[in-house]
Amino acid sequence: MSDEERERDLPITDVGTLKAFAHPLRLRLYRALCVADRATASHLADQVDEAVSLVSYHLRKLAEHGLIEEAAAQSADGRERWWQPASDGVSVRDRDFRDAPEKAAAHLAATRLFHEQRADLYRRYLDERATWSAEWNAAAPDSESLLRLTAAELDELRAELTALARKYDEKGRAAVAAGDTEGREHVALHMYGFPFRV
Repeated sequence: MSDEERERDLPITDVGTLKAFAHPLRLRLYRALCVADRATASHLADQVDEAVSLVSYHLRKLAEHGLIEEAAAQSADGRERWWQPASDGVSVRDRDFRDAPEKAAAHLAATRLFHEQRADLYRRYLDERATWSAEWNAAAPDSESLLRLTAAELDELRAELTALARKYDEKGRAAVAAGDTEGREHVALHMYGFPFRV
């Protein structure tokens, strides 16, 4: 499947796929594969510091649920199996897991794992902050806004922020495709919006 044919976000709507995806190593592999765009189990094993056989097993599990897929062979002999994400990302919405307690519990466990891995990624950036230039550190947002919104307004804000992030993602992808990689780094943008009581 070409990049143009790939879906923007693949919605995860069933518990089986959610449980297959919400595994600590599989999440790390999925993120590493998204960053690489295409990779073999050997390449990914180096990234996550795990055995190739274990990585291969977990890649097959992700593929069984349509989260990743085989990519065209990149080596001359075609012996290595290459993988790529099946979409530009995944989405997991609360509304798809509310109708049964076991589904809600699986969604909650997955959401906690997603947050833990995102927090670990941010902690790693903080630990390595001194190795990044002043320009990158100044550009990296770290803020909190306390808003008074309705649920509909929060949903509208989510949609607008997602659209804005996609605009910059497309701009960056187009630049890289044109060979403009000077000064470009992978950037993780985490957005959280949730109600709280004081």
